[in-house]
Amino acid sequence: MSEYILLIAVIILVCLMLRKAFGKLGMPMLLAFILLGMVFGSDGLFKIYFDNYAIAEQVCSFALIFIMFYGGFGTSWHAAKPVAVKAVLLSSMGVVLTALFTGAFCHFVLKINFWESMLIGSVISSTDAASVFSILRSKRINLKNHTAPLLEVESGSNDPCSYMLTVVVLSAMTGKASGGQFAYLIFAQIVFGILVGVGTALAAWYVLCKMKKPKDGVDTIFVFGIALVSYAVASLIGGNGYLSTYIAGIILGNRPLGNKKALVHFFDGVTGLMQMLIFFLLGLLSFPSKLPQIAGTALAIALFLTFVARPLSVFAILTPFRCPLSQQLLVSWAGLRGAASIVFAIMATVHPAYMKHDVFHIVFFIVLFSISLQGSLIPWISKKLKMIDDDSNIMKTFSDYSEEVPVEFVQISITPCHGWAGRAIKDIALMPELLLVLILRGKERIVPKGDTVLLPGDTLILSALSVRSEITCSLTEVTISKDSQWLGKALAELELEDEKLVMLIKRKNKVLIPHGKTKIREDDVLVLSQI
Repeated sequence: MSEYILLIAVIILVCLMLRKAFGKLGMPMLLAFILLGMVFGSDGLFKIYFDNYAIAEQVCSFALIFIMFYGGFGTSWHAAKPVAVKAVLLSSMGVVLTALFTGAFCHFVLKINFWESMLIGSVISSTDAASVFSILRSKRINLKNHTAPLLEVESGSNDPCSYMLTVVVLSAMTGKASGGQFAYLIFAQIVFGILVGVGTALAAWYVLCKMKKPKDGVDTIFVFGIALVSYAVASLIGGNGYLSTYIAGIILGNRPLGNKKALVHFFDGVTGLMQMLIFFLLGLLSFPSKLPQIAGTALAIALFLTFVARPLSVFAILTPFRCPLSQQLLVSWAGLRGAASIVFAIMATVHPAYMKHDVFHIVFFIVLFSISLQGSLIPWISKKLKMIDDDSNIMKTFSDYSEEVPVEFVQISITPCHGWAGRAIKDIALMPELLLVLILRGKERIVPKGDTVLLPGDTLILSALSVRSEITCSLTEVTISKDSQWLGKALAELELEDEKLVMLIKRKNKVLIPHGKTKIREDDVLVLSQI
């Protein structure tokens, strides 16, 4: 037992070291974990024989729940809203078109059985968010024309559609479903998945609001359970579990949660561990000795997918929106295949449907090709297409700023037109339980007295009672972009939800305490409070 625990610990530590090394090289961490699994596998140096596809499918499906949930939780709706329509079309119609184009190529050119061709197209039709953003974030590359949020939402939300296509094709291959049953299957996958995701998230939000100030990580454990519930309930009634958990993540991630920073750190760690688990297990499950047998077929599919199927799908959807050619080319190139594709290939392998070809190793080869070639060249392609935006930061795609802050001191400045300027402290009526404790006058620090006269330019430090423990104040950040509906408006003109207040504005290196006439500028960060 101790030997296995030590082996697991060593693997995790090596994965962490490889993650850092590959991050500096600008390559997806997925490649590092898969290669490590291959080294430990039956054809590798350590000769750990593992070919249990059923166990691998269950473990990977479980891990994929949290990857999907956190993909939604980490999506900033404020950043995604301008590209939401395009992203949803890419993650739905784009997946269908990619699957159809690739399936047709496999059938008519490679002469693979029709349904098996459609299965291969369905399994590899989605893109991998973790691979794309591990490169963009490690290199701090942001992209013009809202391309980063577009890729984030598309790659984070298209796995459910690929999963649905895979389920439909596998059902067709067994011959157990009629046309009406296919229609109901698609309907149930989409509708039940959405309803359960929305319902679960709103119910969880209600409970979290009632928790007031949870201790001992109770809210974190609760949200962890909600991710599992959203998947399980949808799956039990015939819905798309991955779609459900992704939607639940989006709704909860964009709500002002009182302990959101702790939730972010927790799920960041859990998701990182799950990604290591999936990618290492997939590498362990593979047999590199089998790759030469399917290399010709897999390479042909990979080339067609990269240079024909994906670009055709992207151009068909983005051209009507008049997206720049450079953006369409970059989105086409950034469609990396990843963990979900291999997990769906395992699902197909354990399914009773008969398959003549080794779908798992074909998809495994395609994923290796995609992340090693496409992934490594994303920074170079972005630069050549002049799509890098040096004035922004890729890390702004997600805001996790939210804490309960007990306010004890307040700082105000005395301007020449301030009502207190030129008056003695004893003549100023302060609110009850508010005390002026210090005056900053240039480099001088003055302890105030009743006859101390306040002068323009003084900075006053006032103290007040801390907020009572049963009162919580959740803070969230909103970054003002070029197309924000608040841009250029005065604070008094903003239509905020009930019980929300703009507490301060971060403007470059300054922090402003706003008033009604304060104009909102581009790149301002508004810190909103909600009771």
